[in-house]
Amino acid sequence: MESLFNKLIGTWALVEFIEVPVTGGEMTHPMGKNPKGLILYNPDGYMSAQIMDTHRINFHQERWTNATPEEYTQEASTYLAYSGPFKTDDEKQIVSHRMYISLFPNWTGQTQNRIVHFKDGFLHLESEKPFNSNCQLVIHKLTWKRV
Repeated sequence: MESLFNKLIGTWALVEFIEVPVTGGEMTHPMGKNPKGLILYNPDGYMSAQIMDTHRINFHQERWTNATPEEYTQEASTYLAYSGPFKTDDEKQIVSHRMYISLFPNWTGQTQNRIVHFKDGFLHLESEKPFNSNCQLVIHKLTWKRV
């Protein structure tokens, strides 16, 4: 049987990204209903995830260093990015992402686990533990297709 590590190797494009409230209620799309994203798993044990809302607005100037505070806010709230080493647990079907670098500084140095499912050629990743988003506990569920 192929290891989880080997099944993940490659480049995956985001199909769907939803937040599901733990106590029930309406799911939301934190990066819009048609987000773009890539997650790469390399054989050397490193990964990179990039996700963005496709309705991002261009800055008024070409250089990001000249952006307004509002543009910086929009930039950070419509993009998620982190990279670092990853490990897998075949028994638990979990991938652990160690965030060596992250756009969101609080994640830098953290390890976050994702429950992994493969179904009909898609990779499904789900946050192992709920977290607070907009004053409610949610689980992230992401669906990816191999590029």
